[in-house]
Amino acid sequence: MNKEISPALRDFLASLEQLFFIDQKELEEVIAGFHGEMRSGLAGKKSSLKMIPSFVKRPAGTEKGDFLAVDLGGTNIRVLAVRLDGNRHATLIAAHRFAIPTKLTGGTGARLFDFIAGCIGQFFAQHQIDRQHYHDLAFTFSFPVEQIAVASGRLISWTKGFSVTGVEGRDVAALLREALARNQMGFLNIVALTNDTVGTLAAQSYADPAGDIGVILGTGTNACYPEKGKNIKKLPGLDPAGEIIINIEWGNFNKLKTNIYDRLLDRASNNRQQQQLEKMVSGMYLGELARLIIVRMIKQRLLFTDKKVPEVFQKKYALTAEKMAQIAQGNPSRVGLGPQNASPADVLAIREICRIVTLRAGRLAGGLIAAVIRWMDNDLASSHTVAVDGSLFEKYPGFRDSVTATLQEILGARSSKIRLKTIKDGSGIGAAIVGAVASLNITRRQP
Repeated sequence: MNKEISPALRDFLASLEQLFFIDQKELEEVIAGFHGEMRSGLAGKKSSLKMIPSFVKRPAGTEKGDFLAVDLGGTNIRVLAVRLDGNRHATLIAAHRFAIPTKLTGGTGARLFDFIAGCIGQFFAQHQIDRQHYHDLAFTFSFPVEQIAVASGRLISWTKGFSVTGVEGRDVAALLREALARNQMGFLNIVALTNDTVGTLAAQSYADPAGDIGVILGTGTNACYPEKGKNIKKLPGLDPAGEIIINIEWGNFNKLKTNIYDRLLDRASNNRQQQQLEKMVSGMYLGELARLIIVRMIKQRLLFTDKKVPEVFQKKYALTAEKMAQIAQGNPSRVGLGPQNASPADVLAIREICRIVTLRAGRLAGGLIAAVIRWMDNDLASSHTVAVDGSLFEKYPGFRDSVTATLQEILGARSSKIRLKTIKDGSGIGAAIVGAVASLNITRRQP
């Protein structure tokens, strides 16, 4: 470590690395615990993993036509039109993004869903789409949902800072249908309710039959995979040999060893004792985790001993994953860490904290991807393409390398059969593909 760092600071960082590092033995224990929770979740028993059936299978790659999707995933709503050529190629025909006003993320459900309907209406007007015929629509709703059917599901709980009233416990597809009716848009037929993870898998498997895991590594984190009907004990009567994509909702996995900073973050959160994995892996929480470490170091007079503490460390969640990435890339001044308020030792130490926090996140993500692969194919008899969407995986320096290295560590030479594929717009294009699969047996009507 750089000689500019004092012995006390060096000792603190060495201790911090030990506190956050997860070795291979511990990862194997995590995988065993994960498999146990998967088994319980599929059986309908108490589990931190919901193991939610999506009621759709992977696309065959031969689906053809134009399909619409609306995507509610966070701070934006997107409306898209996608064309499938029936030969494993999907083309985005049109897309429009609408920012969700902050007041709607904490308002009423009726206002939020009316806003979504309004966005769809604007999209139809802008692109002059025919309103005299029925159109199939897939709805991406990237929050934990208890799926009831392919186009129906109840919101379990809000995440990502949403606190909209009158929605939890209700069928979100039905709420959108009601809003569409209120806004004279009854010509839209919601054929599928999905989330960004299932959409990511669908987008990849439409193009590549080896695509069998979808993973989100961005603001939030989640994964899905195709499961045999015979293993989904909580849904008796399924075709034993058939498959259904299972939305794991792995962000809530809780068989993990936490440390003092994890517990500090959890106690200050608005969803205490929930989403344990998400709070250790996702972009929404990594910056706050690093900030809590920095705050403690400031109190111990290890950082900013003769400088004013930068604003980015003074407010909750002010240190974002994007700002951490700037620090990791060697651009601390872009986040307010200039010579006037940070010594070279301060900058070096903060960069090291960011590395330590994100290394654990990458190793956990890699370990759990390995867990899903082993669940499906313990001997790795087949090749597997893991479709990954999310800015953390795509843009954070070294994060993808950490995931890859962990897969190699756990799976050894067999890891050569695993391909990590970055997917663009899985929540949009993928949702339209899910809609195509779901609409195959729907009788067409005219308004």
